[in-house]
Amino acid sequence: QVQLVESGGGLVQAGGSLTLSCAASGSIFSINNMAWYRQAPGKQRDLVASITSGGGTNYADSVKGRFTISRDNAKNTVYLQMNSLEPEDTAVYYCNAYIRLRNWPYSTYGYWGQGTQVTVSS
Repeated sequence: QVQLVESGGGLVQAGGSLTLSCAASGSIFSINNMAWYRQAPGKQRDLVASITSGGGTNYADSVKGRFTISRDNAKNTVYLQMNSLEPEDTAVYYCNAYIRLRNWPYSTYGYWGQGTQVTVSS
């Protein structure tokens, strides 16, 4: 009923920038929190940044001052602007969103995107 589709990953040199996008589509009544997580090989999936429906943001300490999360509510899209990238930022980045459905059962569920690879070379 709902899909999250990410884009914007790729290979970049250390110090470079990338912008990730995640668009939600389907039976959407409203979207609450949206977030970006990342998972490096052999490690757990960690929160990178989150944003509320009102625009309040939260960041992992490791990305503060370098990454910016934003959203376009009209487009049901969340973005992650990543600057001053470091090799340690290399991971698969996943979009997450809490979405209230427009159709039955009219409840709120958490959804994940398929992930997009970000590789930062030194």
